[in-house]
Amino acid sequence: MTGFEFFLVIIATFRLMRLLRYDFISSKLRNYLLEEREQPLGEDHIEVTIKGRGTGARYFFGELYACHWCVSIWSAIFLLVGLYYFPAFFQWLITILSIAGLASYLQFIVEYLDR
Repeated sequence: MTGFEFFLVIIATFRLMRLLRYDFISSKLRNYLLEEREQPLGEDHIEVTIKGRGTGARYFFGELYACHWCVSIWSAIFLLVGLYYFPAFFQWLITILSIAGLASYLQFIVEYLDR
């Protein structure tokens, strides 16, 4: 793997993790696996705790899904294993996710500079 390919996998992993963990498209999966609890910490502060929902496998996978670090590890494994076994498809997937990831980062910069 070249340095450029490694960079693309990093950005693709970031984008896939964000897609799975935070984007609207995966909200049904999040609602099934996760529950959020809010606790007031004073007048203007609220702490939100995210935990796995239910028991057994649902709770276990919910706990893994609650952790964005865990989701990024599984995303990286998925992309690298896929790239090894199905390189033609996963090269396209990684390229698309990388472009989307870099575009979202550029959007963040533009919004920051427009303040």
